[in-house]
Amino acid sequence: MRILIWIGLLIAVVATLSGQSGKGAQAPARSATLPSDIQPDSLNRLPVVKLAQPTGPGAISLYSPGASEPLRRLNNYLRRDGNIVGNAITELAILVAAREGDSQYIWSAHEPAALKAGVAQPVIDAVKYGKDVSAAGEKETVVVRLGRQILREHKLDSATFAKAVDLFGKQGTVELVILMGDYTLNAMLLDALDQHLPADRKPLLPPR
Repeated sequence: MRILIWIGLLIAVVATLSGQSGKGAQAPARSATLPSDIQPDSLNRLPVVKLAQPTGPGAISLYSPGASEPLRRLNNYLRRDGNIVGNAITELAILVAAREGDSQYIWSAHEPAALKAGVAQPVIDAVKYGKDVSAAGEKETVVVRLGRQILREHKLDSATFAKAVDLFGKQGTVELVILMGDYTLNAMLLDALDQHLPADRKPLLPPR
């Protein structure tokens, strides 16, 4: 009888320990503020592929390895090695694409980057709130007008095109358009996956 009692106690202890171990292995609790289809690790609709890249378009594109690497190389070329004159112009072009695509994720990352690169706050605010930019510098004005025309009207008038070529050259003008297209694609990926901001990033883009 004592042996049976000890066996019963042992089984009970093992069951208790197993239950505790199972609880420790559970996935982290989902935030009550996130929709039910949002993954807590990626903050979008798909779990992360690589822990080093938990959120954003780069992480999402890893689901298509054949597209991910060319897209990464394109982005690196445009932002670091391309013919666009100056990092400030690059960041401004990204902000124009982010505003026209209403991408909170892209804007919240690149407004601080634009300020650091030397884009004046009044120019950023003009893009953010859809205001006239004629008081900005010549290059900044052309970048904003070019982006707004292409992304809103799906065409570019001859005068703006000619001015862009005069300021940035033929290659620079083409790469400026490609850069805005790259970030428009990023905004589409983020929209499709309902990407949410990380907890340490503030939403900086107001609704239009």
